[in-house]
Amino acid sequence: METIVKVAYDASVKAVLTLLEKNLLPDVVIRRLTRLLLAGRLRSGYKPTAELQLSDLLRFVNSIKEMAIAINTEKPKTQHYELPTAFFELVLGRNMKYSSCYFSNDSNSLEDAEEAMLALYCERAKVEDGQSVLDVGCGWGSLSLYIARKYSNCKITGLCNSKTQKAFIDEKCRKRGIQNIEIIVGDISTFEHEETYDRVLSIEMFEHMKNYGELLKKIGRWMKEDSLLFVHHFCHKTFAYHFEDVNDDDWITRHFFSGGTMPSANLLLYFQEDVTIVDHWLLNGKHYANTSEEWLKRMDKEIVAIKEIMEMTYGKEEAVKWMVYWRTFFIAVAELFGYSNGEEWMVSHFLFKKK
Repeated sequence: METIVKVAYDASVKAVLTLLEKNLLPDVVIRRLTRLLLAGRLRSGYKPTAELQLSDLLRFVNSIKEMAIAINTEKPKTQHYELPTAFFELVLGRNMKYSSCYFSNDSNSLEDAEEAMLALYCERAKVEDGQSVLDVGCGWGSLSLYIARKYSNCKITGLCNSKTQKAFIDEKCRKRGIQNIEIIVGDISTFEHEETYDRVLSIEMFEHMKNYGELLKKIGRWMKEDSLLFVHHFCHKTFAYHFEDVNDDDWITRHFFSGGTMPSANLLLYFQEDVTIVDHWLLNGKHYANTSEEWLKRMDKEIVAIKEIMEMTYGKEEAVKWMVYWRTFFIAVAELFGYSNGEEWMVSHFLFKKK
């Protein structure tokens, strides 16, 4: 009977994906299906007792200690960061922040929410003018450029894994006359560096990693004795899991998050061999849900220009499919972090000092 049920389920999933790729599923259906998948994730993630919940988390902790720092590093890069920057310029806010923003009230614009979160990072990381700063996983430079603007005497080094991102940030620096930012392209899992810094900040990079012990050991070597490390990652409040492409419904993993990890809110606290926790905060998931809803609105507003970008990138035959994929990705992110009023999946902030 279980085999029959699985075959029927797989067939229905394939049928739904076929309709999705042809842009035949209304948003209300996509959102409903997403919430059903999320409910299933919660059923599998929550254990019957607190003892079993802790045991499950400790098994996860011990398992990633045996893994590499990161896996499949090239695939996520092609999934996201090598898509033409023009797409992200149309969809993201003015700061090009491709991570959760902070909406202090319902009237916030995306730009205001970007600025609010960037300011919060600097406040919590205790950034001061004149410091040396390492921005690990700097993306399109939202944080590096913000620090350069607010703290003109800081020296900022950004590490990213995309040549297109480096080119974008370098051009921004040239246009704005910024001379205190250096962008380095490298894979964090193999990258070696001799410099040390007063502050190290990492925004939504840890979700692409596996062995946090080895990662924090490496980052610790880039910290001065009195340095601080600030980490922002999204998370589930209780349990952790890998993004795995096992079934047909593992759609997000396959197309957007290969090799990724969903940490629990407290997961990094189990990796304090080289750094020690100073402070820890949680942000309700509605901030991220609102962020992704804004990205979706901007994509819909610029759909004609985005169609041209998709045709240029994927070819005319694949363009519709990929436009639907990106819209569905933004919907899925919004539904994930908005689930249960933002009290299941959320954002975790950590401040560590060198041990």
